[in-house]
Amino acid sequence: MSHSFYNVWIHAVFATKERQALITPELEEDLYPFLYAEFKELGCNLKIVNGLSDHVHCLFMLDAQKSYAAVMKQIKGASSHYINQHNLILEKFAWQKGYAAFSISKSEVDNIHNYIKNQKLKQESLEEEGLKL
Repeated sequence: MSHSFYNVWIHAVFATKERQALITPELEEDLYPFLYAEFKELGCNLKIVNGLSDHVHCLFMLDAQKSYAAVMKQIKGASSHYINQHNLILEKFAWQKGYAAFSISKSEVDNIHNYIKNQKLKQESLEEEGLKL
């Protein structure tokens, strides 16, 4: 076989610094399209992004040439810079240093997509979701 096949889906979760409730519906209107564009620029297909006021969930296909750590560093850095440069909130915006990243089998992509899509309906904190970021 002379070619490679690569199909790695990642469910990533990252939180605002000190878990401040900074992500308002108005901020989401700017932030989420920015995240789609940034993932695309990195060669990663972002299937869905959603979250609550203090954290974001993303489901994306990882580009074969990139590590998830490099992708997360770029996504978090670029998005916080974007928010601050465009004065989208009154105070300085920052993400927490850590994040969670889970590899997802192709058969579970639709389930995780629905889980992320319904974040606002469930209103679960990160602890309730089993994450300690």
